[in-house]
Amino acid sequence: MTIALYNSYDPNKFREPHRRVLARAGGLAMAFDMNLALLGFPIPEDIDTPTGIAEWVAGTTSIGGHGDYFMQLAEKGRFNKFPYPSKGLPPQLGEPILTTSKPDDRKRINVSETADMVRRGKSIVLIFGIGPHGVPKEIAAIPKYHMDVTGGGFSLETCTALGAVCGAVTARLNQ
Repeated sequence: MTIALYNSYDPNKFREPHRRVLARAGGLAMAFDMNLALLGFPIPEDIDTPTGIAEWVAGTTSIGGHGDYFMQLAEKGRFNKFPYPSKGLPPQLGEPILTTSKPDDRKRINVSETADMVRRGKSIVLIFGIGPHGVPKEIAAIPKYHMDVTGGGFSLETCTALGAVCGAVTARLNQ
């Protein structure tokens, strides 16, 4: 499983919300044995390796063991960054599943169905929009599946949603 963070904040400048979500998502990925992918993050061009990015972020945060979890993830080769997707997500990430409080009814799946995909050996990528507007409509249209972890259309703050989805899917896998 992969956590994919879609940057809906400033596409040109790396800001504090970027730093915080990376440190938190790194900890979740380590805790729940997941990978982490960044989509459209404004990382300086001179920092071009996953461990270089992790070192750059880790040196400036106290979140996630001062960025240590994010560093460990990168050192294990379980973190990478990609440009904004246009027609689809990188296929090596797995079957894309948009995490949203407003799933398209034709694409809706629940946590149990998501866990069943993984149980059957399918790689999945859980897409989270970071920023006040989430994932743009044209990107939300790409995945074949949409999942609302609450089942009731409740909008959660990004880091709350990250923890809820990762914990819920992992709990179902461990049943």
